Amino acid sequence: MAGTSAPKKGAKATKKAVVKKAVAKKVAAKKAPAKKVAAKKTAVKKISKGPHRFPTKAELEALKLARLAEEQAKAAKKAAGRKLFPTKAELEARRLAAQGISAPAAPAKADKAGKPMTLKIDGEEVVLEEVELEDVETLIEEVKEIIEEEKESEIRVVNVAEESTNEANAFTIKDSEEDDAPAQTVLTAGATADPVKDYLKLIGRVPLLNAELEVKLSLEVEAGLFAEEKLAHDKKMDKKLKREYEQLVLIGRRAKNHLLEANLRLVVSLAKRYTGRGMLFLDLIQEGNLGLIRAVEKFDYTKGYKFSTYATWWIRQAITRAMADQARTIRIPVHMVEVINKLARVQRQMLQDLGREPTPEELAKELDMTPEKVVEVQKYGREPISLHTPLGEEGDSEFGDLIEDSEAIEPGEHVLFTTLQTELHQVLDTLSEREKGVIMMRIGLSDGQAKTLDEIGKVYGVTRERIRQIESKTMSKLRHPSRSQKLRDYLE
Repeated sequence: MAGTSAPKKGAKATKKAVVKKAVAKKVAAKKAPAKKVAAKKTAVKKISKGPHRFPTKAELEALKLARLAEEQAKAAKKAAGRKLFPTKAELEARRLAAQGISAPAAPAKADKAGKPMTLKIDGEEVVLEEVELEDVETLIEEVKEIIEEEKESEIRVVNVAEESTNEANAFTIKDSEEDDAPAQTVLTAGATADPVKDYLKLIGRVPLLNAELEVKLSLEVEAGLFAEEKLAHDKKMDKKLKREYEQLVLIGRRAKNHLLEANLRLVVSLAKRYTGRGMLFLDLIQEGNLGLIRAVEKFDYTKGYKFSTYATWWIRQAITRAMADQARTIRIPVHMVEVINKLARVQRQMLQDLGREPTPEELAKELDMTPEKVVEVQKYGREPISLHTPLGEEGDSEFGDLIEDSEAIEPGEHVLFTTLQTELHQVLDTLSEREKGVIMMRIGLSDGQAKTLDEIGKVYGVTRERIRQIESKTMSKLRHPSRSQKLRDYLE
């Protein structure tokens, strides 16, 4: 029995040893990834403890390109259902991004059917317009003509206003007239005789941008805006990361200014179209510049449009809204101004097609509104005219002098009315005081308001029937030829 039990114990010990080895292997396998993770954390700590340095320009550019590649990849996923294979332009963009070169924006084209380019801006589908930038010298000549026309119109108005002042001061001796010394001319250092020309020459020095440079500057602007937002909201940011964001903000601001300065002549080209509508040309340029700033902040380079094509819409919107707010003496709401402009466009188009002015019914059918509404909108679109607008070459008369006063009494009628009143009072004086008072109150000769029999009865303390009897008796007296003959001539 003892001999047989010994082998059994040996077999059990062997099995236990095998189980222990298997468990040890499993535990070692579980501990191995933890060691690797710990090694990675140690490496990260070593890197983070290294000396700080600013990212180089190449590293920043690589970060931007990586972001662009991610956006292009997202766009490609969205378009996967529509395009099975990437286009040649997309393959070229990926190749350039891999080499560290920013790819130019692909120019947008119109539809095959000839439809214009459209883009959704602020939830509104708008039509984009390509504007060719003119040469600076051509712009200067055209702007000169516009400024001269504005100055001439101002001089005409000012001269007429000053004539009355000069006539009043014609016989007043001023202190300056008693002095025989020659007049002195004061010159201001740095002043210029033609600031508009200098402005156009200044903006003409900045060269135009190509598509590749527009994308590069737009990337820097977007990165700067992103960094600026991060700095504004994250107050507990790490100092190293904060310095990097501040650097991106500076780069973004420089890129924004570059993009603005290179497109200022675009604003001048568009502002020329809106001259003569109630705002000075320089004011139109300033309003257009505000729209250009908005376009720089909203431009999406991933759409493939040229910046000038996109900015045109924002510039035109800024100018037209400024005109709606400032150009008119009586302000009209923006939505009504849009209706007025639409009506004017349709009216011009129908005038060309029909060869005559369209009727309100024809315009109403084209614009899907009633003829009464068309007439009402046309009234809103009329500009008010000042009654003091000078007329004639010498400006010696005003527009108000030609307008008839419908309520004014002519001199002949005034004399006739005064004589009638005198004759009427002479006839009434032949009556008694009560008869005269009753007739004057009954007709309204005293205060212009005719009174009832009850009201007159209360004044005299009698019944309305008694007042009626007095009125009837008095009218019979007035019909007597001795009294009525004097007044009969006025009836003819």
